Amino acid sequence: MPISCPQCVAQMPEDAAFCPNCGHSMGIPARAQGTVGALKENIAGALAYMLIPAIVFVLLEPYNRNRFVRFHSFQCIFAWVSAIVIGAVLKLVAVVLLIIPFLGHLLAFLIYMVVGLGCFVIWLVLVAKALQGEMFKLPVIGDLAERQASVI
Repeated sequence: MPISCPQCVAQMPEDAAFCPNCGHSMGIPARAQGTVGALKENIAGALAYMLIPAIVFVLLEPYNRNRFVRFHSFQCIFAWVSAIVIGAVLKLVAVVLLIIPFLGHLLAFLIYMVVGLGCFVIWLVLVAKALQGEMFKLPVIGDLAERQASVI
């Protein structure tokens, strides 16, 4: 029975490894299965979303030799850098908004709350995906993290 490519909807045999039209991989993404150091890969990947363990995992063997743990560690570090940049931009926006007497304070508070809640939800999703053994990539920083994880 033929299957279709999720990218370009081309029909191909069930055992196809790549789409003949667009080259999209038809394989199942790699999942964490083994252990690294004293931890299972998925536990180490989830712990990597705490900033200090992420830095430790990047620096210490055998964690820095495991692609799964390196990916999640670098994605955490890049996410923290992004959050700091977003926080700085929000500070500037808040300074401008605070010029408006009452509404400015309310808008600044609302923006801080929405962005903070969004960051928390993204963090929860990343931890859950790491616990499930998936290499879930965020849009821009996920590609950077994948490149860094591949360089061993």
